[in-house]
Amino acid sequence: MKKNRINDLRELLIEKKIKGEKGLALLIDPEKLDKQPSLDLLNQLSHGLTIDFFFVGGSLVNAKRLDQCLRRLREVSKSNVPIVLFPGSVMQISEEADAILFLSLISGRNPELLIGQHVLAAPTLAKSNLEILPVGYMLVNGGVGTSVEYISQTIPIPHNKPDIAAATALAGKYLGLPIFYLDAGSGAKNPVSQKMIKAVSEQVECPLMVGGGIRSLEAAKAAWAAGADVLVIGNGAEKNPSLITEVLHYAKIYNSSLNVN
Repeated sequence: MKKNRINDLRELLIEKKIKGEKGLALLIDPEKLDKQPSLDLLNQLSHGLTIDFFFVGGSLVNAKRLDQCLRRLREVSKSNVPIVLFPGSVMQISEEADAILFLSLISGRNPELLIGQHVLAAPTLAKSNLEILPVGYMLVNGGVGTSVEYISQTIPIPHNKPDIAAATALAGKYLGLPIFYLDAGSGAKNPVSQKMIKAVSEQVECPLMVGGGIRSLEAAKAAWAAGADVLVIGNGAEKNPSLITEVLHYAKIYNSSLNVN
Protein backbone atom coordinates (compact mmCIF):
# COMPACT_ATOMS: atom_id res chain seq x y z
CA MET A 1 0.00 0.00 0.00
CA LYS A 2 1.23 3.48 -0.89
CA LYS A 3 2.27 5.64 2.05
CA ASN A 4 2.31 9.45 2.35
CA ARG A 5 -1.45 9.81 1.77
CA ILE A 6 -3.48 11.34 4.60
CA ASN A 7 -6.65 9.64 5.90
CA ASP A 8 -6.72 6.85 3.30
CA LEU A 9 -7.53 4.16 5.84
CA ARG A 10 -9.86 6.32 7.88
CA GLU A 11 -11.87 7.06 4.75
CA LEU A 12 -11.82 3.38 3.82
CA LEU A 13 -13.19 2.40 7.24
CA ILE A 14 -15.91 5.04 7.06
CA GLU A 15 -16.83 3.98 3.53
CA LYS A 16 -17.14 0.34 4.59
CA LYS A 17 -19.22 1.43 7.57
CA ILE A 18 -21.63 3.39 5.37
CA LYS A 19 -21.97 0.47 2.95
CA GLY A 20 -22.48 -2.00 5.79
CA GLU A 21 -19.54 -4.12 4.67
CA LYS A 22 -17.72 -6.32 7.16
CA GLY A 23 -13.94 -6.34 7.49
CA LEU A 24 -11.30 -8.55 9.08
CA ALA A 25 -7.94 -7.68 10.58
CA LEU A 26 -5.35 -10.32 11.39
CA LEU A 27 -3.44 -9.45 14.56
CA ILE A 28 0.21 -10.49 14.38
CA ASP A 29 2.51 -10.51 17.41
CA PRO A 30 6.09 -10.08 16.11
CA GLU A 31 7.41 -12.20 18.98
CA LYS A 32 5.39 -15.18 17.71
CA LEU A 33 6.21 -14.80 14.03
CA ASP A 34 8.63 -17.74 13.88
CA LYS A 35 6.33 -20.16 15.67
CA GLN A 36 4.51 -22.78 13.63
CA PRO A 37 0.93 -21.44 13.86
CA SER A 38 2.07 -18.02 12.62
CA LEU A 39 4.14 -19.62 9.87
CA ASP A 40 1.06 -21.57 8.75
CA LEU A 41 -0.90 -18.32 8.56
CA LEU A 42 1.82 -16.60 6.56
CA ASN A 43 1.89 -19.57 4.20
CA GLN A 44 -1.85 -19.17 3.58
CA LEU A 45 -1.45 -15.46 2.94
CA SER A 46 1.45 -16.00 0.54
CA HIS A 47 -0.80 -18.28 -1.52
CA GLY A 48 -3.48 -15.72 -2.27
CA LEU A 49 -5.58 -15.48 0.89
CA THR A 50 -6.48 -11.77 1.09
CA ILE A 51 -7.01 -10.16 4.47
CA ASP A 52 -8.42 -6.62 4.88
CA PHE A 53 -5.82 -5.36 7.36
CA PHE A 54 -2.76 -6.52 9.26
CA PHE A 55 -2.60 -5.24 12.83
CA VAL A 56 0.89 -5.65 14.26
CA GLY A 57 1.91 -5.33 17.89
CA GLY A 58 2.11 -6.86 21.32
CA SER A 59 2.74 -6.03 24.94
CA LEU A 60 6.46 -6.87 24.76
CA VAL A 61 8.00 -6.18 21.35
CA ASN A 62 11.43 -4.69 20.59
CA ALA A 63 12.01 -2.33 17.67
CA LYS A 64 14.27 -4.68 15.69
CA ARG A 65 11.81 -7.54 15.91
CA LEU A 66 8.96 -5.22 14.92
CA ASP A 67 10.74 -4.05 11.76
CA GLN A 68 11.57 -7.63 10.77
CA CYS A 69 7.93 -8.62 11.15
CA LEU A 70 6.66 -5.66 9.12
CA ARG A 71 9.06 -6.35 6.27
CA ARG A 72 8.01 -10.00 6.23
CA LEU A 73 4.34 -9.07 6.04
CA ARG A 74 5.08 -6.60 3.23
CA GLU A 75 6.68 -9.40 1.24
CA VAL A 76 3.81 -11.79 1.89
CA SER A 77 1.06 -9.32 1.05
CA LYS A 78 2.91 -7.83 -1.95
CA SER A 79 2.11 -4.38 -0.53
CA ASN A 80 -1.63 -4.76 -1.18
CA VAL A 81 -2.79 -5.16 2.43
CA PRO A 82 -2.65 -2.14 4.78
CA ILE A 83 -0.25 -2.79 7.65
CA VAL A 84 -1.33 -1.00 10.81
CA LEU A 85 0.64 -0.72 14.04
CA PHE A 86 -1.28 -1.78 17.15
CA PRO A 87 1.28 -0.43 19.63
CA GLY A 88 1.76 -1.73 23.15
CA SER A 89 4.04 1.20 23.97
CA VAL A 90 5.61 4.36 22.55
CA MET A 91 8.58 2.22 21.49
CA GLN A 92 6.51 0.39 18.88
CA ILE A 93 6.65 2.91 16.03
CA SER A 94 8.06 1.99 12.63
CA GLU A 95 8.12 3.55 9.16
CA GLU A 96 7.76 0.05 7.71
CA ALA A 97 4.00 0.23 8.41
CA ASP A 98 1.28 2.22 6.64
CA ALA A 99 -0.59 3.50 9.67
CA ILE A 100 -0.79 3.41 13.45
CA LEU A 101 -3.72 3.06 15.83
CA PHE A 102 -3.31 6.10 18.08
CA LEU A 103 -4.99 4.37 21.01
CA SER A 104 -6.54 6.27 23.87
CA LEU A 105 -7.50 3.78 26.59
CA ILE A 106 -10.76 5.52 27.47
CA SER A 107 -12.03 2.59 29.55
CA GLY A 108 -9.17 3.04 32.03
CA ARG A 109 -8.05 5.76 34.37
CA ASN A 110 -4.31 5.54 33.79
CA PRO A 111 -3.24 8.97 32.46
CA GLU A 112 -0.23 7.44 30.69
CA LEU A 113 -2.56 5.50 28.37
CA LEU A 114 -5.03 8.37 28.00
CA ILE A 115 -2.52 11.06 26.97
CA GLY A 116 0.95 10.52 28.48
CA GLN A 117 2.36 8.08 25.93
CA HIS A 118 0.71 10.06 23.15
CA VAL A 119 2.66 13.21 24.04
CA LEU A 120 5.92 11.25 23.88
CA ALA A 121 5.01 9.68 20.55
CA ALA A 122 3.62 12.80 18.83
CA PRO A 123 6.94 14.42 17.72
CA THR A 124 8.11 11.15 16.17
CA LEU A 125 4.78 10.56 14.43
CA ALA A 126 4.77 14.13 13.06
CA LYS A 127 7.99 13.38 11.20
CA SER A 128 6.80 10.01 9.90
CA ASN A 129 4.78 8.97 6.85
CA LEU A 130 2.39 6.97 8.99
CA GLU A 131 -1.32 7.66 8.79
CA ILE A 132 -2.55 8.42 12.30
CA LEU A 133 -5.81 6.71 13.26
CA PRO A 134 -7.21 8.09 16.55
CA VAL A 135 -9.01 5.27 18.36
CA GLY A 136 -11.13 5.13 21.50
CA TYR A 137 -9.84 1.86 22.95
CA MET A 138 -12.01 0.02 25.47
CA LEU A 139 -10.73 -3.01 27.33
CA VAL A 140 -13.45 -5.50 28.30
CA ASN A 141 -13.26 -8.32 30.85
CA GLY A 142 -12.93 -11.51 28.82
CA GLY A 143 -12.97 -13.92 31.75
CA VAL A 144 -9.20 -14.11 32.31
CA GLY A 145 -6.45 -11.65 33.15
CA THR A 146 -4.72 -10.39 30.00
CA SER A 147 -1.36 -8.86 29.18
CA VAL A 148 -3.06 -5.59 28.24
CA GLU A 149 -4.76 -5.42 31.62
CA TYR A 150 -1.50 -6.08 33.46
CA ILE A 151 0.71 -3.77 31.40
CA SER A 152 -1.82 -0.93 31.31
CA GLN A 153 -2.65 -1.27 35.01
CA THR A 154 -6.32 -0.64 34.29
CA ILE A 155 -9.56 -2.39 35.22
CA PRO A 156 -11.52 -3.73 32.23
CA ILE A 157 -15.17 -2.90 31.71
CA PRO A 158 -17.23 -5.74 33.29
CA HIS A 159 -18.44 -8.24 30.69
CA ASN A 160 -22.09 -7.78 31.74
CA LYS A 161 -22.13 -3.97 31.79
CA PRO A 162 -23.00 -2.82 28.26
CA ASP A 163 -24.33 0.46 29.68
CA ILE A 164 -20.86 1.38 30.96
CA ALA A 165 -19.32 0.58 27.58
CA ALA A 166 -21.97 2.64 25.80
CA ALA A 167 -21.46 5.65 28.08
CA THR A 168 -17.68 5.37 27.65
CA ALA A 169 -18.00 5.26 23.87
CA LEU A 170 -20.41 8.22 23.92
CA ALA A 171 -17.88 10.25 25.90
CA GLY A 172 -15.21 9.32 23.38
CA LYS A 173 -17.51 10.40 20.56
CA TYR A 174 -18.04 13.80 22.21
CA LEU A 175 -14.26 14.12 22.51
CA GLY A 176 -14.07 13.72 18.75
CA LEU A 177 -12.68 10.20 18.44
CA PRO A 178 -13.55 8.82 14.98
CA ILE A 179 -12.94 5.09 15.54
CA PHE A 180 -13.69 2.74 18.45
CA TYR A 181 -12.26 -0.59 19.49
CA LEU A 182 -13.82 -3.05 21.96
CA ASP A 183 -11.19 -5.58 23.03
CA ALA A 184 -11.50 -8.54 25.38
CA GLY A 185 -7.74 -9.00 25.09
CA SER A 186 -5.46 -11.65 23.66
CA GLY A 187 -6.36 -15.13 24.93
CA ALA A 188 -9.73 -14.00 26.29
CA LYS A 189 -11.98 -16.81 27.52
CA ASN A 190 -15.10 -14.96 26.39
CA PRO A 191 -15.50 -12.55 23.46
CA VAL A 192 -17.17 -9.17 23.87
CA SER A 193 -20.90 -9.83 24.27
CA GLN A 194 -23.41 -9.07 21.53
CA LYS A 195 -25.30 -6.82 23.97
CA MET A 196 -22.21 -4.70 24.55
CA ILE A 197 -21.34 -4.47 20.85
CA LYS A 198 -24.91 -3.48 20.03
CA ALA A 199 -25.04 -0.90 22.83
CA VAL A 200 -21.83 0.77 21.66
CA SER A 201 -22.68 0.65 17.95
CA GLU A 202 -26.01 2.36 18.66
CA GLN A 203 -24.28 5.22 20.47
CA VAL A 204 -21.57 5.98 17.90
CA GLU A 205 -21.94 6.29 14.15
CA CYS A 206 -18.26 5.50 13.77
CA PRO A 207 -16.34 2.42 12.60
CA LEU A 208 -16.30 -0.14 15.40
CA MET A 209 -13.56 -2.74 15.77
CA VAL A 210 -14.04 -5.76 18.03
CA GLY A 211 -11.42 -8.30 19.10
CA GLY A 212 -10.47 -10.85 21.70
CA GLY A 213 -11.81 -14.36 22.22
CA ILE A 214 -13.11 -14.86 18.67
CA ARG A 215 -12.30 -18.50 18.04
CA SER A 216 -15.05 -19.66 15.70
CA LEU A 217 -17.03 -18.60 12.66
CA GLU A 218 -20.15 -18.51 14.85
CA ALA A 219 -18.49 -16.01 17.20
CA ALA A 220 -17.46 -13.88 14.23
CA LYS A 221 -20.97 -13.90 12.79
CA ALA A 222 -22.43 -12.96 16.18
CA ALA A 223 -20.09 -9.98 16.58
CA TRP A 224 -20.76 -8.72 13.06
CA ALA A 225 -24.53 -9.15 13.49
CA ALA A 226 -24.41 -7.10 16.71
CA GLY A 227 -22.78 -4.14 14.98
CA ALA A 228 -19.04 -4.76 14.67
CA ASP A 229 -17.55 -3.41 11.45
CA VAL A 230 -14.06 -4.91 11.66
CA LEU A 231 -13.16 -8.05 13.58
CA VAL A 232 -9.64 -8.43 14.93
CA ILE A 233 -8.53 -12.05 15.24
CA GLY A 234 -5.17 -13.15 16.63
CA ASN A 235 -4.99 -16.09 19.04
CA GLY A 236 -7.99 -17.76 17.45
CA ALA A 237 -6.21 -17.88 14.09
CA GLU A 238 -2.96 -19.09 15.67
CA LYS A 239 -4.74 -22.05 17.20
CA ASN A 240 -6.89 -22.70 14.14
CA PRO A 241 -5.39 -21.23 10.93
CA SER A 242 -8.43 -22.34 8.92
CA LEU A 243 -10.55 -19.89 10.94
CA ILE A 244 -9.30 -16.98 8.83
CA THR A 245 -10.31 -18.76 5.62
CA GLU A 246 -13.79 -19.50 7.00
CA VAL A 247 -14.37 -15.96 8.25
CA LEU A 248 -13.08 -14.34 5.05
CA HIS A 249 -15.29 -16.62 2.95
CA TYR A 250 -18.35 -15.63 4.95
CA ALA A 251 -17.48 -11.92 4.80
CA LYS A 252 -17.01 -12.11 1.02
CA ILE A 253 -20.44 -13.67 0.53
CA TYR A 254 -22.06 -11.21 2.94
CA ASN A 255 -20.46 -8.14 1.35
CA SER A 256 -21.32 -9.36 -2.14
CA SER A 257 -24.97 -9.70 -1.14
CA LEU A 258 -25.07 -5.99 -0.26
CA ASN A 259 -24.40 -5.09 -3.88
CA VAL A 260 -27.17 -7.25 -5.29
CA ASN A 261 -30.03 -5.16 -6.65
